[in-house]
Amino acid sequence: MNFAAPASVIRLTSLSVIAALTLLAPVNAQQAQPIDPNSPNNLRPTAQNNSLLSLEGGERLMKEAEQAVAAQNYTLAAKKLQEARQVYNQLSNFYQDLNSSFSGIDNRVSDSQRQRALLTAQKRDEATYQLALVHRAQNQPELAVPLLVQIIKSQNPTRDLGKKAYQQLFELGFVDSPFPRQGGSSSSQK
Repeated sequence: MNFAAPASVIRLTSLSVIAALTLLAPVNAQQAQPIDPNSPNNLRPTAQNNSLLSLEGGERLMKEAEQAVAAQNYTLAAKKLQEARQVYNQLSNFYQDLNSSFSGIDNRVSDSQRQRALLTAQKRDEATYQLALVHRAQNQPELAVPLLVQIIKSQNPTRDLGKKAYQQLFELGFVDSPFPRQGGSSSSQK
């Protein structure tokens, strides 16, 4: 009689053995040192530069997107810009939540979180603008237009990024009135 095990069982068994061996492997001596929760050295902020959910993580994604654009790999650029946009948006929301939580309790902490929320919202809008430009380069105005409108809503049409976004909408033919108007005044005539 042949009692050969199916290949899937053999693969599962070998994966189980590998997993067990990694659990039994000796741990690096530096990692094995116990953590003293009462040590004052444990009361410092952790470094966020390796985390994706950080300003540095967003900046890394933006740099990767810039490199992809330079290589004309617009699909990768769009993916990286979308990821950066999401990171900055999450950061902005978290900082805004912290601002609200500390408002009236500790104005110094509240103001610090408000400034971080504004900074990350600006970076989100910059990533959104770059993403809209990538969609334009891919001849996908249907994807660029909503992003440009979001920027104008977030930035205000009078700020630099808002003006640039509106100019893109004008160039796409989505809007038919230039802004700011040539000849001075941008208010309507009565």
